[in-house]
Amino acid sequence: MKKITTYIITAALSTIVFTACKKDFLDINENPNSPAKVNIKEVLPSAELAIGHVMGNNFQIFGGIWAQYWTQNPFSSQYKTIEQYSPSADDFDSPWRLCYSDALQDLNFVIKKGTEDGYYQHVACAKILQAYTYQILTDNFGDIPFSEALKGEEGNTTPKYDSQKDVYDGIISLINEGIALIDLSASNGPSSEDLIFNGDMSMWKKFANTLKLRVYLRMAYVDPVKAQAGVASLSSATFFAAGEDARIRYTSNPGNTNPLYSVFSEIRNTQNIVASYTCLDSMYYNNDDRITVFYDTIPGPDYNGHVQGDYTDISTPISSISFPHPNTGGNASKSASAAAPVKLMSDYESIFLQAEAAARGWLAGSAQTLYYDGITTCYQAYGLTTAATYIANPNVAFPAAGTAEQQVEAIITQKYYSMCGNQCNEAWVEYRRTGYPSFLMESASSIIGAGRMPNRMFYPSTELTRNPNVPAQRMIYDRVWWDIN
Repeated sequence: MKKITTYIITAALSTIVFTACKKDFLDINENPNSPAKVNIKEVLPSAELAIGHVMGNNFQIFGGIWAQYWTQNPFSSQYKTIEQYSPSADDFDSPWRLCYSDALQDLNFVIKKGTEDGYYQHVACAKILQAYTYQILTDNFGDIPFSEALKGEEGNTTPKYDSQKDVYDGIISLINEGIALIDLSASNGPSSEDLIFNGDMSMWKKFANTLKLRVYLRMAYVDPVKAQAGVASLSSATFFAAGEDARIRYTSNPGNTNPLYSVFSEIRNTQNIVASYTCLDSMYYNNDDRITVFYDTIPGPDYNGHVQGDYTDISTPISSISFPHPNTGGNASKSASAAAPVKLMSDYESIFLQAEAAARGWLAGSAQTLYYDGITTCYQAYGLTTAATYIANPNVAFPAAGTAEQQVEAIITQKYYSMCGNQCNEAWVEYRRTGYPSFLMESASSIIGAGRMPNRMFYPSTELTRNPNVPAQRMIYDRVWWDIN
């Protein structure tokens, strides 16, 4: 793969930082920082980095804590409200703005300008990325602006909110439109300005197909008939295979660092998150060697997690609690975190999606083979060679004689381990959809009542104060449309 041009990353990051400082002047229909004349090759990487920032920073933190990979460092207080399941609506202003005013608005420009100038491969990329972005928004917030979004130039600055079901239909349409535009022989497609695939349109097609598989499986419980038909339509599609994923790469250079690590560096490298007992101990019990690439050791060397949300317990010194591994970008004390990638969609997620579809009888292939392939692919992604030993563990055995739902539980549980620290939000979303893994516990500091877990994010305060069409704020434990388990 070609080397990514550093100045493109720096310029795009500068755009994100600048717009972040202007939050009082932004809403989901405005992008005042876009120059009147700008090249789509400059705008595409800006959009990609905005998405990477949300998935690697804002949603990574919420997902990491609510999926119980991480918990609040008991000796600091940065994320106490997240552990209490009582964040403020203000906490979601930034990711909402980055998704709508930056990423989606920029992608809309690429679609319009690219269509006018005949850069249809850029348009394909933009439509697929819009579909990805709308999905992460609706999965986290529920109903969102879709059909009337991004119409500020037409005078609509207070878009209506579409039902999540309708948004999902729109997402599928965007993916299909993007796929239809892909031409592997086109000579004017993207190149180094594409920070995800460096202009490889065959990879964009695989990304689109894998994303569509994710979208249909998200509907598996709420609308199984539609989900099954959608998955069946992908019978001849190609998905991400081992060694193929959608990621944003970062470096150790200031301004180009992993977005989670960048937060820590801004607050003097304070380690606000530590390993959660929930995930770490489960991996430890199963002799899962991925613990070595997801968590750092404590003196011994050994591993030790902290009880989820119990930030009042300071009896254990911080030196005796494991930190996230630099591979995740979540280790404030190690500079290697700066270069950790943000994975938008991984190869092992792709394989586990196929495994679930096969277990349900919706896609050809052996669910058992795909299950073990997903585990092996995750091991290989982190340079581990001991997948066969882990797979031989009776606790990991695929329930070949079990029901389809028992097989799905095994698949999602292994997907959960694989996403530790690298796709935290997606793991939390999948937990809400399926109820797996079954061993997650309520935060020790929860204030929302026994038996309740966070099931959505709050609408941001900027929407509540500016858009009269925003629905009434929901409770954090209220379910979104596809969450019926």
